[in-house]
Amino acid sequence: MSKKRPEPDPAEVKREIEEQSAELVEDGVLDVPDSTEPDPVAVLEAAFQAERDRALRLAAEYDNYRKRSQKEREALYVDVKTNVAAAFLPVYDNLERALKQETEDEAYAKGVEMTMAQLKEVFQKLGVEEIKAVGERFDPERHNAVYHIEDEAYGESEVVEQFMAGFILGGKVIRHSMVKVAN
Repeated sequence: MSKKRPEPDPAEVKREIEEQSAELVEDGVLDVPDSTEPDPVAVLEAAFQAERDRALRLAAEYDNYRKRSQKEREALYVDVKTNVAAAFLPVYDNLERALKQETEDEAYAKGVEMTMAQLKEVFQKLGVEEIKAVGERFDPERHNAVYHIEDEAYGESEVVEQFMAGFILGGKVIRHSMVKVAN
């Protein structure tokens, strides 16, 4: 057994149309001369267009919000990876110093080498790369010149020695290389 919808009361429908048309005229959506009564079809079309425009604006706002949120999440992910890598740089520096020291204990030297290799592997998995310095042209975006020499054996603005390794992650410098620059 299906229920029949009750027939709308014509007086109620007319009152709703008059209320909607008054709102549309008041909002400036519907332009009606003062002396005439608005056409119900025009009122409904204007109401439809107003709701359609509102829905389109709402959809565009949501799309912009979604894109902005995605970019913020990606930026946060890169920032977190950068901070984690930066926290391990002192460990890298200490291991590098330990590798440069002479030692009689072969097992100790092998252990330090293995630890350094493992740290480099972790950096590689994170996407952290060491900035190439020695033999490269000085780049103030990647290198920090702490010493300068004049030597004709080297080219102009050539990095001749690296004091501390620099690192980069996805185009963002985590730490600049400390270098000696010639000429």
